[in-house]
Amino acid sequence: MYSTLTKYRHAFLVGLQSNLVYRWNFAVRGLFSLFHLAAVFILWGAAFKGTDKFGPIITYFVTLLVLQFFISAFNEDYQISEDIRNGLINQFLLKPINYFGYRLSIFVAARLVSGALVLGPLAIALPVLHGYLTFPADWGWRLALGLPAMALSALIQFSIAYCFGLLTFWFLEIQGFVILSMAVEAVLGGQMFPLDLLAPGVLAVAKFLPFYYQMYFPAAIITGRIGYNDTVSGLAIELCWVTILFAINRGLWLRGLRRHTAVGG
Repeated sequence: MYSTLTKYRHAFLVGLQSNLVYRWNFAVRGLFSLFHLAAVFILWGAAFKGTDKFGPIITYFVTLLVLQFFISAFNEDYQISEDIRNGLINQFLLKPINYFGYRLSIFVAARLVSGALVLGPLAIALPVLHGYLTFPADWGWRLALGLPAMALSALIQFSIAYCFGLLTFWFLEIQGFVILSMAVEAVLGGQMFPLDLLAPGVLAVAKFLPFYYQMYFPAAIITGRIGYNDTVSGLAIELCWVTILFAINRGLWLRGLRRHTAVGG
């Protein structure tokens, strides 16, 4: 057990070091996110400024921005795809290390680096935004349940990216699948607007889809857009999706290896 943990700890440390090499890339991406916040401020300000809805909207998008750097899968799908296409995955077939665990360790390391670096640009914007931020008073249980919700959301994001990466066993190019997924996620994941603005029937359906739990769910918990009962039931559904996606990825991996020709690496 200890030797297994040691392997993935080393993978995590390697991922941490490699991502620190590209720390300026994450920092620049964080700075550019300020332009996104400015666009959000202007767009939603035109719709809600002067009303009691403007503060919660800004709070939601600021929270969403921070969560994106801490839990979103940026390019893991393409990295996995390149490992398969270039034959680099062959080394994992000959060594006692699980490829999913290895990639997950790298993902966690990358999110820690990108999440830490986005705090700098956020500190720059905070003097302008702090007067509009309105977090709920019942932060105790929201933090206690929001943190595991974030962890499960990160697993969902990584699992979906891992799934698309494994499609390289069957398809030479996965870009079309990734772009389609990003488009659906932008709408049903709450990245364009808070999902509670949807019609009740549409929102009820969205709650049973994995996209709802990628970004909107943890952001809604932290910003007070959903209550305790919805949070508890949402965590149960979120855990179900993590289990389902793990099973799908396991199945894709086993089937993909049957088609894989070990060339290169």
